Amino acid sequence: MYVAMNRFRVAPGRGETFLRAWRERESRLAGVDGFLRFRLLAGDGLFISYSEWRGRPDFVAWTESEAFAKAHAQARLPEGTLLGHPEFEGYEVALEQMGASR
Repeated sequence: MYVAMNRFRVAPGRGETFLRAWRERESRLAGVDGFLRFRLLAGDGLFISYSEWRGRPDFVAWTESEAFAKAHAQARLPEGTLLGHPEFEGYEVALEQMGASR
């Protein structure tokens, strides 16, 4: 399994603007081969887009696809929302533990 994350540092007072942009954009991940899960994590002035993939090749194929280009073309944020460019991190899952389902 491969995990891809982008860290977004959001300007003070712009968190709702950032969230609204994510809620309103059209996701193009459903049905992408190898895609497993997406989450948007929120912290203090920091948001992380978190996606899980069957493997790194599936993620790379997504980033090279037309659907990826279209999804990111519509992802424009109002000027001043972000404090710099997003920072990408990618990881192979080395160990996984699951809790009991409730």
